[in-house]
Amino acid sequence: MQAPRPSPCRDRRLPRASRVGGRSPVAGFTLLEMLVVLLIAGLLISLASLTLTRNPRTDLNEEAQRLALLFESAGDEAQVRARPIAWQPQAGGFRFDVRTEDGWRPLRDDLLGPRQWEGGVTGVAITYPGGDDDTNANRLIFGTEAVDVPVQVTLFSPAGRATIVGTGTGRFEVR
Repeated sequence: MQAPRPSPCRDRRLPRASRVGGRSPVAGFTLLEMLVVLLIAGLLISLASLTLTRNPRTDLNEEAQRLALLFESAGDEAQVRARPIAWQPQAGGFRFDVRTEDGWRPLRDDLLGPRQWEGGVTGVAITYPGGDDDTNANRLIFGTEAVDVPVQVTLFSPAGRATIVGTGTGRFEVR
């Protein structure tokens, strides 16, 4: 006689290895393993961000480029307003002033309003070369005419210096 055929329900038992321990095996990572991986990833990211600091020389050059563009805008603004505009460095920053009947008044607009130095600037020298002696000044004046006198503005920082050169035609470049 033949042995009875097992029913399909009995064939669906768990594998023998899982029945011995009384538990079924679980695939995946434990919480502890995930925390260790996240900790290692966080450490690597923080180390990478510490080593990717900006070059102070690049910051100084970028500040000089920004200032050169502001000089060009101030020259254009002086022509449009038909009033001289002056740039004056101050402790920790700089400002633009406009000449009025009452004297020099600070500009308070978004573009030419007072600003703080960026790029680690610690000092400024304004020089008008080409005369009998190089004349140092404490402000740079943009006249109402398109042609002006050549000027050099040097920004100093612990990383070095950057010089903005105005040729007298209303354009400024960083050297």
